[in-house]
Amino acid sequence: MPWKETKDPYKIWVSEIILQQTRVAQGKDYYLRFINQFPDIDSLASAEQTEVLKQWEGLGYYSRARNLQQAAQDIIHRFNGVFPTKYDDIISLKGIGPYSAAAISSFAFEQPYAVVDGNVQRVLSRHFEILLAIDSTEGKKRIALLAQKLLDKKQPAQFNQAIMDFGALICTPKAPKCETCPLSKSCRALKNNIVKEIPFKSKKVKKTDRFYYFFLIHKEDHIVIQRRPNIGIWAGLHELPNIESHSALSHAEILSKINFEEKKSIKLIHSIQHKLTHLNLNITLYHLINSSQYKCHKNQRLEKVSELSTFAFPKPLKNFLDIFFMNNI
Repeated sequence: MPWKETKDPYKIWVSEIILQQTRVAQGKDYYLRFINQFPDIDSLASAEQTEVLKQWEGLGYYSRARNLQQAAQDIIHRFNGVFPTKYDDIISLKGIGPYSAAAISSFAFEQPYAVVDGNVQRVLSRHFEILLAIDSTEGKKRIALLAQKLLDKKQPAQFNQAIMDFGALICTPKAPKCETCPLSKSCRALKNNIVKEIPFKSKKVKKTDRFYYFFLIHKEDHIVIQRRPNIGIWAGLHELPNIESHSALSHAEILSKINFEEKKSIKLIHSIQHKLTHLNLNITLYHLINSSQYKCHKNQRLEKVSELSTFAFPKPLKNFLDIFFMNNI
C-alpha cells in the first residue's frame, strides 16, 4: 500500500481517514486520486469544498472529507502549514481521534503510541482471552492499556504495522489460520476452544427508517439539481428536488406536498433501499416528463446533463443518474 511507503504525515493522515470506514481494496484508488488532486496541506485547505466532496464521492461518511479540509485549514492557521508532531496537537485537529493520532504519531514520527484498530482488538482479545465486549468502555480501556504495554517502544511503527497485519492475514475474523499461527501455543482462546466467540460486541445499532422521494426534472439537455445543507445526512452534496419524510407517503400525499403544476406528468421510475450505519433509506424516484414550464425554486439550478460528473452526489443518486442517462441518450 502506498501509504506504507512514506513518512509524510499528511499522506498517512489522509490514508487513515479514508480507511476508517472503507475496505483497503476500495480505499487505495480513492487515496491515489485524492493525493493527486490535493498533494499537500495547502492545496487541500484552499480548495473549494465541492471539489473535495467530489473526490470523496462514493466513499460515504462525507463528514470525513469536510473534517479533513477543516483540519488542513486549522494546520495552516495554527501551525503555519506544517503538520504538528506532538500527539496532543495532532489529536486536537478536527476528525482525528485516539486511533488516528496514534497511527500518525507512530508511522510518521516513530513515537511510542499503540495503534488499536479492529485487527489489534481481535488479536489481543483472543490471545489473552479478554472476555469483555470490545465496544464497551471497560473493554476498550483494557485492550488499549494492554496494547500500550506490549508496544515495542524502540520500533513502534514496525510493531504496530506487524500486529495489524497479523490480524488481517492470520488472526482473521472468520476462518483464522490457527494451525499455522506462530502464537498458537500461547493463545488462550485457542486453548479453551473459544476462538470463534472472541471478540464480541454488546451494542446492537438500532436503525431507523427515512423516506426520500426524488424528482428528476428533465428539460431538454438539462436537469434541476440543488445542494443539500451543510449539516445532516449527505451534507454539502448535490441532489435532485425531493420530499423527505420519517414515514412512508402515499402517492396522493406526495402529490399534495409538491407544487409542480404538471402533477399529472409525474411517473414513478425507480425504488431502492440504501443502508447506512444508523439509517435505512427508502428512496423513490419520479420523472417529471412534461417539465418545460417548471421554474426553479430557491437553491435550485438547471445544469447540463453532460456536466453532472463535476458534481458530488450521494451514491444511490449518482448510480441512478448514470444508469438513467446511459439508457436514455
